[in-house]
Amino acid sequence: MSTKDGGENRFPLETRNIRDHKCRLLAEKFEMKRIFHKAMSKDNSLPAEMRDEHRLKLSKLPRNSSFTRIVNRCVFTGRARAVYKMFRMSRIVFRDLADKGALTGVKKSSW
Repeated sequence: MSTKDGGENRFPLETRNIRDHKCRLLAEKFEMKRIFHKAMSKDNSLPAEMRDEHRLKLSKLPRNSSFTRIVNRCVFTGRARAVYKMFRMSRIVFRDLADKGALTGVKKSSW
């Protein structure tokens, strides 16, 4: 797969979508642990040593287990920019499918 300038993409489409899926699964797996350790480290009623211990445990969790690192990607192209969350597709693919009538309930507006 090549880019506009003729170079090769760093990650092929399948790889990007697989990495995105793995990241989502990892975030879901560690969600409760992350919330617990974050809450405990911010609780001022606890001793400082205990809060530091929870901060340390929070830092030991995998980086990709954080929801802020999840990137919404188009399921068709793997594009990360201009992705509609509701349809999980980029604006370019969305427009093509809407023009062809492949999306139910979506039609091109004109006024």
